[in-house]
Amino acid sequence: MVYKKITLIGSSDESFDDATDDALERAENTLDNVAWMEVKELGVEVASVEDHQYQAEVEVAFKLED
Repeated sequence: MVYKKITLIGSSDESFDDATDDALERAENTLDNVAWMEVKELGVEVASVEDHQYQAEVEVAFKLED
């Protein structure tokens, strides 16, 4: 089996958990064979938004088809 990893950044106005869920949901809706996800970095954008925006940078691994 061979897997590929890609980096995604999820965001939420509510929490880091919601930002992580946002990235995972997008991966599951657009990629086949999602195997696992690793949270790499958490951050909060404060400059260009009225309220804080939580961000989660994640690596998503999915199995490549034969």
